[in-house]
Amino acid sequence: MHSNGLAIDVQSLSYSYGNHKALDQLDLSVTAGQIFALLGPNGSGKSTLFRILSTLIAYRQGQVRVLDVDVNQHQSQVRHLLGVVFQSPSVDPKLTVRENLLCQATLYGLHGSLLRSRLDQVTQQMGLSERLGDPVGKLSGGQQRRVELAKGILHRPGLLLMDEPSTGLDPVARLELWQILRELQQNHSVTVVLTTHLLEEADKADQIAILDHGKNVAQGSPTALRDELGDQVLSVQAQAPCEILQWLLDRSIAAQLYQQTIRATGSGVAQLVSPLMETWGNQIQSVTVGRPSLEDEFMARTGHYFAGPISTAAN
Repeated sequence: MHSNGLAIDVQSLSYSYGNHKALDQLDLSVTAGQIFALLGPNGSGKSTLFRILSTLIAYRQGQVRVLDVDVNQHQSQVRHLLGVVFQSPSVDPKLTVRENLLCQATLYGLHGSLLRSRLDQVTQQMGLSERLGDPVGKLSGGQQRRVELAKGILHRPGLLLMDEPSTGLDPVARLELWQILRELQQNHSVTVVLTTHLLEEADKADQIAILDHGKNVAQGSPTALRDELGDQVLSVQAQAPCEILQWLLDRSIAAQLYQQTIRATGSGVAQLVSPLMETWGNQIQSVTVGRPSLEDEFMARTGHYFAGPISTAAN
């Protein structure tokens, strides 16, 4: 079904709402069998891409293929290949777990012995076998999310799309969710693509695409993306940051200014702490050294904070 080894192949995809360009010549490829995170702040284009991939909206510019099937030309076929878990709950709280799953089964034409075996399989996978007769509204948030997942994989999709999957979940339920996703990936060959604005959640994925203003600004494994910046990041808060920034740039240090904070990256920037304090000690308010994070990678690529207002980065 996906002879090129890609679960998702997006080329030169653009999409606008009136004058607002939500996606701008976006290129993206997701290898089959991965857990893949679309990471970006609100307004980065994640939700629009999710709607296009799940066939909720049609595009006019570019090409999108899911499991080697053109999304615009074969919507019905793509829908049978997909499992979709939306951010907003799609379960009926007044129906039991079994009734919610039976409604989903009807949509995909599952019935008879096949349906019974699938129900047994997914409810065991999701730890819901003992809750089949319970109204979904009586379940915890984590258990309700399990019902959503059970619905999404009942027809055995090759690709599971999840929009902000951990919204509203406590830390224990988030951990359980990731254990389930890994089990689906490893034992059932399901490719999982999720959108998130949580850096720590994206860090758990096999691969990440960082979206900003409708563009894919960086893609790779979390480790590879952080390693691009070297093994250290130096943050300096000071009263006259522009002068200190220039001092760093004059020494060929990769540094940028975000609001009033200078961030310098590379192997060995920690050695700059002493000369910085000797030269600018009376103006420096704080100096910290740490390992690069995904937020550092985002800022290096975009020139602004992940969740904050856009600042102009110094060149």
